[in-house]
Amino acid sequence: MRWRLLAELARSDRQVRELMGLVGQQQSLTSYHLGQLRAGGLVTVRRSSADKRDSYYSLNLLACRNLLAEAGASLHDGLRLVPAALAPPGPNPRRPDQPPARVIFLCTGNSSRSQMAEAILQQMGGDRVAVVSAGGQPKPLHPNTVRVMSESGVDMTTRHPKQLSQFLEQHFDYVITLCDRLREVCPEFPRAGNLAHWSMPDPAAERGYAPFQRTAEELRTRVAFLLHAIDHALPSREGRETRA
Repeated sequence: MRWRLLAELARSDRQVRELMGLVGQQQSLTSYHLGQLRAGGLVTVRRSSADKRDSYYSLNLLACRNLLAEAGASLHDGLRLVPAALAPPGPNPRRPDQPPARVIFLCTGNSSRSQMAEAILQQMGGDRVAVVSAGGQPKPLHPNTVRVMSESGVDMTTRHPKQLSQFLEQHFDYVITLCDRLREVCPEFPRAGNLAHWSMPDPAAERGYAPFQRTAEELRTRVAFLLHAIDHALPSREGRETRA
């Protein structure tokens, strides 16, 4: 049961009622096992920014990575696992005739989270990806978005917000929402491949610069894992949520 919950959360952040349907269990049992996974540090939970009565559960990717490696060594030295490096993957594994994976990041304003995710994936993914970001109600880039990305050597001064409606008919291998509010009202992308949600609070809703630094750090971790998923992706059924 817990492994099934982890597998679903590896594909996308989820609410309890979604997980209940996916694993076919009642809320009490689902919540109990989620509590055990939280106690073990494998799962985290955040209150939804759209409906404060709901929460989103997320897989702690780094904790799972480290504990899986330790599990092998605890059984036998010959089973010692070496986790994949979280630095950008090596040379582009895609064939010369294979187009780059197309990714779009979405949030409400396209002023901070999705813009950072776009820039980080471009920086880390290089020519293996073609990435854009957009918002349901675009507004100008937040100054701290420009500032935090400049610390990583990314110039955001010429970037601008984009309306998601202009991308609805385009094909994307990965459609990733970062905003709880947008996720719950997001229009359908009819030509989407894999759908995922990363539940992340809006750093602009908090005071100071530190929230932008935390957001950028979390995005770097998630994007690094996403790149591994892209590099090792198998053909998937259209519309299926994958490990993003």
